[in-house]
Amino acid sequence: MYQKSVTVKNASGLHARPASRFVTEASAFASRITLVKDGGEVDAKSILGIMSMAITQGTDITIRGEGPDEVVAVDRLVELIEGLED
Repeated sequence: MYQKSVTVKNASGLHARPASRFVTEASAFASRITLVKDGGEVDAKSILGIMSMAITQGTDITIRGEGPDEVVAVDRLVELIEGLED
């Protein structure tokens, strides 16, 4: 297992459009990817799961990967979160 934490800086948080981008990117990896917020976990390949977390600007999240490409997947998803703009 490999994981990293990141703070969402996008003013709109992880709303529909960025959540969709996140899910698309996560789905490209073979590893199981989990998004963790305040002790709750969801499958990062599930748009409904991510939307249900109501991730707003300033929220700290952890991206966790388990599988053959976990390091590449987590690092890429952290980069995506850090680069999101409105």
